[in-house]
Amino acid sequence: MAVGVDSRWFRRYAPVGEVRRRLVCLPHAGGSAGFFHSWGRAVAEGVLPAGVELLTTRYPGRQERLEEPAIDSIERLADEVSAALLPFADTPLTLFGHSMGASVGYEVALRLESRHGIRLDALVVSARKAPHQVTPKDTYRHGDRALLAEVHRIGGTESALLDDAELRELVLPALRADFKAVGTYGPRTPIPVSCPVVGLIGDRDPRVTVADLRAWAAVAPAGFDLTVLPGDHFYLVQQREAVLHALAAHLG
Repeated sequence: MAVGVDSRWFRRYAPVGEVRRRLVCLPHAGGSAGFFHSWGRAVAEGVLPAGVELLTTRYPGRQERLEEPAIDSIERLADEVSAALLPFADTPLTLFGHSMGASVGYEVALRLESRHGIRLDALVVSARKAPHQVTPKDTYRHGDRALLAEVHRIGGTESALLDDAELRELVLPALRADFKAVGTYGPRTPIPVSCPVVGLIGDRDPRVTVADLRAWAAVAPAGFDLTVLPGDHFYLVQQREAVLHALAAHLG
C-alpha cells in the first residue's frame, strides 16, 4: 500500500512523483525528525536518485508528538517503528540511523526480517558502536543539570531548546528517555542482518572510533562498507552533501 501523506511515525520531505524506493532516517538521542529537514532539499536538487522518497522518523515525546510519553527502550522503539513501516514496504527500504538511531535501525531490520519477511536494501549506521560492543551508561540517572551538560557536550540538540527554561522543561522527559534507551541497550550477541550494512563516521568523533564502526561487519555477512568523513560526532551536519552522495551510491 503506497502512503501519500505524513503518518504519525514518519514525516515526508520533498514528495516525489513515482516512489521507487524509500530512505528512512532515524534520529539520534535528543534528536527529532526535523534534524533531517535540509535533506529534503537533496531530493528536490537531484542529489539522490530519481524516485527516492525521504522519510524521517517522528519519535514520541517531541515536536508534533510532544504530549505522548517518550519510549525509553531501544527494543520497544524498534517494535513500534518496524510495525509502522509496514505500509511503506511496498517499495525497497533503506534505513539510515545516526548514533542512537543506528541501534534502532539495526533492531528494526531484525524485526522486519524475522516477523514480516522483509529484507532491507541496506542498513546505514552512523557514529554508533556495533551491538556487541556498546556499553551500558547511567547518564539518564543524573540530575537535570548534569544531563543537560552532557547533551550540550555531545551536541545535536537545538540550543534554543536547552537555553529557554520553558522549552527545556518540555524536552527534558524525551532527553532522559533517550539516554535511558541508549544506556540500557546491549551489549548483545551479534545477530546478522541479511542486507548489506554501510558505516559512516567522522574522523574526529570523540565517542566512537573507526574500529568501532568496522565491528559492524560482524553482523553483515551480505557485505560491509565504511566511509570516513571529516568531522566529529555530528560530522553529517557539515558534510551533508558528502553523506548524501555516499547514500546515493547505495540507492541507485
